[in-house]
Amino acid sequence: MSRLPSPLLALLLCLAIAPAVAADDAAKLEPDTVNTATGSGPAALLRAQVLLERARFSPGEIDGGAGTNTSRAIAAFQRAKGLEPGGELDEPTWQALATDAAPALVTYTLTAEDVAGPFQEIPDDAMEKAKLDALGHTSVEEALGEKFHASPDLIARLNPGKALAAGTELVVPNVAGLPELPAAATVVVDGSDSVLRLQDGSGKVYAQFPASTGSEHDPLPVGEWKVEAVAPDPTFHYNPDLFWDADPAHAKATLPPGPNNPVGSVWIDLSKPHYGIHGTPEPARIGKTQSHGCIRLTNWSARAVAGAVQAGTRVLLQE
Repeated sequence: MSRLPSPLLALLLCLAIAPAVAADDAAKLEPDTVNTATGSGPAALLRAQVLLERARFSPGEIDGGAGTNTSRAIAAFQRAKGLEPGGELDEPTWQALATDAAPALVTYTLTAEDVAGPFQEIPDDAMEKAKLDALGHTSVEEALGEKFHASPDLIARLNPGKALAAGTELVVPNVAGLPELPAAATVVVDGSDSVLRLQDGSGKVYAQFPASTGSEHDPLPVGEWKVEAVAPDPTFHYNPDLFWDADPAHAKATLPPGPNNPVGSVWIDLSKPHYGIHGTPEPARIGKTQSHGCIRLTNWSARAVAGAVQAGTRVLLQE
């Protein structure tokens, strides 16, 4: 009997195993499994991310994966509950998280509005963006990710083979319709920890969100400032003179509003000129990459913060 060359044999084995691995991964994330999971592992981690988001100690984009945003969220939740802030999902932390008895994963039926769009590709060039009427979502997948605070890849993993059409029932993170946050006495942006925290009048932290807070070229303007105004669905006044890496051929331009606007779906103007707290078209990068000096959050986190501040709210920026 002839033997298959080893590279070809390896390829055939991979093809044979891949469907089984994918099926096994999907099985681990079934709602019945995730909604009762504790300890560690993919199902437990996904449940923890959803419960942390619901508790307003956000892991950022819910993706079912471990990372610094999630460990920071766990540690902040632990501190708020008087637990040892080790950033790990130990038994006391699970007990505290489980006081929220809501399921982590729920079903949602897509509406005609969810899939109607319009969806279009967004050019990279600022001058080309300025020619558009709006900077909306590029796809149903992206819109659903923002609606449910999750990566489009996670939505796909939870719903293998399902068509994204009106009437389709999807499994999604249970984060839609969270109540508004109480008014913040102080907003603290901590560049060393890449987070934004909300404090009440006693100094207690009651919410935390991952944040991108500056760079070597545009450092965080450390100091005490205040909120000047909140602008939902802002246009973006692009001035290449304010960006060290701008294309020298660019001119000033006004970019239209939308979730893929450079400042996302809300702008919180600060008393420091040209600085603000805002959303982003790239939620997966929040807390992991640098910014041009402003404080970037996911769009959903920025909207939550916007609802908790007003003109005059104290903002402390620190490294």
